[in-house]
Amino acid sequence: MEQIKRARNAAIFIFEQVEPLDFAGPYEVFISGSNRGQDFNVYTVAENNGPIQTLGGLSINPAYTIDNCPNPDILVIPGGWGSRKEMNNETVTNWIREISNDVEVILSVCTGALILAKAQLLDGLKVTTNRLAMDELRHIVPASTEIMEEARYVDNGKIVLSAGISAGMDAALYVVEKLLGEDRAVKTAELMEYDWKMA
Repeated sequence: MEQIKRARNAAIFIFEQVEPLDFAGPYEVFISGSNRGQDFNVYTVAENNGPIQTLGGLSINPAYTIDNCPNPDILVIPGGWGSRKEMNNETVTNWIREISNDVEVILSVCTGALILAKAQLLDGLKVTTNRLAMDELRHIVPASTEIMEEARYVDNGKIVLSAGISAGMDAALYVVEKLLGEDRAVKTAELMEYDWKMA
């Protein structure tokens, strides 16, 4: 009998003052690319229970906390003004570092790269972030890290980093392509009526 394949868990980390499209864009990509939930199980996760106030005041209730969420296969770390606080939150950066060995892909969007830098995951990698945050990133990454200022997204194998906001949707589609093939990614973009900018 053919074994039933488990859907990959796609965890979208959210926090106070997160940029809405940084997390909602990839969330939509993985939902639309999931083949009606068969290939991706998409959910939000936060440090604690309770509503999260995004940049602009949108209130989001996380599905899980970092203590009780299903083990992620894909971890999305978005950006926004709140990333400057989260990058110094050792509970969060330790959690990301601890689970990084077990995840298949980590995707950072925008200034989510700052959080990954503080989680000590960018040593020797090619990285990018929002154009306006390049100097912030440059000051906290190791000397071995190469900043790709013009890249929309970059793939280091396990860790994929993207520039600002809508670039996160492009990078999420790239992750769909990486895991499920180009045909699925193209169909996902078509379903979303989204003009995918491939890097």
